[in-house]
Amino acid sequence: MKTIWTNGCFDILHPGHIELFKACKSLGDRLIVGIDTDEKVQSDKGPERPINDICHRYSILSAIKYIDTVHVFGSTRELEELVQFYNPDILVVGSDWRNGTVVGNRYAKEVRYFSRVGGYSSTNVIDKIKML
Repeated sequence: MKTIWTNGCFDILHPGHIELFKACKSLGDRLIVGIDTDEKVQSDKGPERPINDICHRYSILSAIKYIDTVHVFGSTRELEELVQFYNPDILVVGSDWRNGTVVGNRYAKEVRYFSRVGGYSSTNVIDKIKML
């Protein structure tokens, strides 16, 4: 069984996220998605985030047909431990991490980079809503 791992905050889902999940699932048999706790999202993105709390985000991600398992993590250490536990065949991260530190990369057999689809981002969606 080929295991794929990806992670993020997935605050406001958009078509880019769904394309990421579809692409990940096409690479293997089991897709595991890690999501940041509310506290970690606030620490990483600011006090106005997340828009949707962890229960909301977990519930929606768990209902997406491409995703087999969802795990919550609250720190880089917890994320690394989850990736180590699952020892994925492929770790998929956004292409914006190509020159950065990919947490857990040493526990994956391969790291692949996923390019943004159509310029979608949760931040752009939030900014658009604020303008209304």
